[in-house]
Order: sequence, then C-alpha cells, then structure tokens
Amino acid sequence: MLKILCVGPIWRGSNAKGMFDALSRIGNIINIVDENYYINLSQKSFFAKALAKISRPIQITEFNNAILHQAHLLKPDVVLIYKGAFVKPETVHLLKQKYTVVNFYPDVSFRTHGGLLPKTLPLYHHIFTTKTFGINDLREQFGYNNSTFIPHGYDPTLHRPLEVPENLKSFLDCDVSFIGGWSAKKEELVSEVKDQNPAINLKIWGGQWQNTMSNNIKSDIQHTGIHGDVYVLGINASKINLGIVHEKVTGASSGDFITSRTFHIPGSGGFMIHEYNEESILYFKENEEVVFYKDKNDLAEKVKYYINHENERELIRKAGHVRAVNDHSLDKRAQSVVAVIKKM
Repeated sequence: MLKILCVGPIWRGSNAKGMFDALSRIGNIINIVDENYYINLSQKSFFAKALAKISRPIQITEFNNAILHQAHLLKPDVVLIYKGAFVKPETVHLLKQKYTVVNFYPDVSFRTHGGLLPKTLPLYHHIFTTKTFGINDLREQFGYNNSTFIPHGYDPTLHRPLEVPENLKSFLDCDVSFIGGWSAKKEELVSEVKDQNPAINLKIWGGQWQNTMSNNIKSDIQHTGIHGDVYVLGINASKINLGIVHEKVTGASSGDFITSRTFHIPGSGGFMIHEYNEESILYFKENEEVVFYKDKNDLAEKVKYYINHENERELIRKAGHVRAVNDHSLDKRAQSVVAVIKKM
C-alpha cells in the first residue's frame, strides 16, 4: 500500500480520474488535487476567455500552492501528476526534496500543451507514457531516460454495457459513430465511409468538426462532444464504433497507434472497427474480438459488411468485451504503475 497524492482533473470520464480511482481500488491511500477546481478552461464567449487569460497566472499559482499544501498534509510516498500542463518547475523541485514525484503522460506530443511541460518533464523521477514512441521522444527531446510505457485502459466503474433510455434513443442511436475530435485524417476516413455507404445513419461527436470540408458528412456532425455516462450510452447506441487514431502532430515522432477509445469501446460493450497497426493488433484478436481496417476503402467495405451481418457483429462485440474485462482495465494498468514505483 502506498500513500499517493494524485494531481489532475476529475470530471466524470476523465482518464486521470479513472487512473486515480483505480489506484484507490487496488488498495492505495490517495488524495486528489483537482486541476479544474483551480483552473477554468471551459470559457466560450470572447469576454469570458479574455477574463480567463488575465486571471490564469493567479489560478496557476493557487493550483501549485494547493499541491504543496496537500502534500504537506498527506506526506505521501508518491506524488503522481497526470500530464501536469499547469505544474510549475519550482513546484516539482520542492516536492522532490521530500517525495517521489512521477508523471503520467497520456498524449501524443510533449510539445502541444503549453510552455511549462518542456521545463517540468525532465525533472520527474519517472514518467509513464501511454505511447511506445513516447519513450524515445523523451530521450531525443529532453535527454530523459526514466520512462515506462503503460497503455490506456477502460474504467470499469464508467465504461460498461448500458441500456439506452427510450427518450435518448433518437439522440444517440445510429448505425455508425465516431466519438472524438476532428483532424484531417479522421475527416477523410469518415467521409469515405459515408461516400460508400450513403444510406447509413452516421453520427460524429466531438470538437472542431466545424473544420470539415467534406460536404457529405456535414449533416452528420452533432456539434458537441459527449462525456461521462452519455459517452458510454453513445457507444452502446452505435451498431459500429470507429476506432480512428490521431495522425502525427508537432513534437511527436509518430502518429498514434492506440488511444483511450481503443479500450473504452469494448470495455463499454461496443462493437469496434479499429485502425490496423503493429500495436493495435496486440490487444484484441482480429475478427474475433475487434475488427481492424487497413485503409479508407477497407474501412468503408467493412462498415458495409458488418451493418448487414448482425449475428457476426454480436459475437465479436461480446468477445471484445470479455477481453477488455479480463486484460485491459485501469485496475491492471494501476497495478503496473505501482509495481514500477515500488522498484524505484
């Protein structure tokens, strides 16, 4: 058992909250400093964004003071900071004088979340990255060698089979869904699916899809993200869930191979068609637990096939859920994190 001070956002559905809860479930004592309690990132209007920009330095200072205060109270064995885009270098230095301080970094690039991360990442005792290429990126960009790959997982208290309430079916039910933010690659793939399957009921959930230039999917964009239990309901309401991973971005040596959705979808009991790559096929048996596609034409053809073959779809969906439950919960990922920490 460890005493762990966890630092990160804890809204329902947050990957940080999922990891923190898993650390608690496997027997550790935790306390949490909620990043979003101090730093407001949800402004929509120009006036609110302007006020937030002015007050952000004060919010960051209060957040960092709260981390130090809670560490003083708990006297943890470990401080685990999830991403830590607003953690100051001096805070990490002060924590390291008394505690083991580690970072759990969930994203593709170490360079796209503000100016503090490049300063703080080299300071941690250890970094857990959800990207295999993250280990090399840390070495090449920061001369940092104390890192471990831990894949994303699913949260068993959130991602589970749910029956969609009758009054939400028209909102959520569809043949095919993609849940995630826009990118050019994702737009191209989803557009091809619709182009070859024009009659399908397609729903696209997530941010920045107003950027799409593909006219054939504009009416399918829902203009909102879905989170928490509604996200899980959206997975269960979709006959087919698309597992499209992000392309290479600034500061990363590679595009994504797996993402949190890789495990959220089967963990929730959804049927998934996922991008085929050297890593994604390691976690689920091809065509038995998850279906994989190799290019946009292959994806469109497999959507057409599985829309029309419900029995096969159901067998794969159920087997994928069993695999997720057996092997890919955040509890298992948390056990791996603790095992590494105890060897430090």
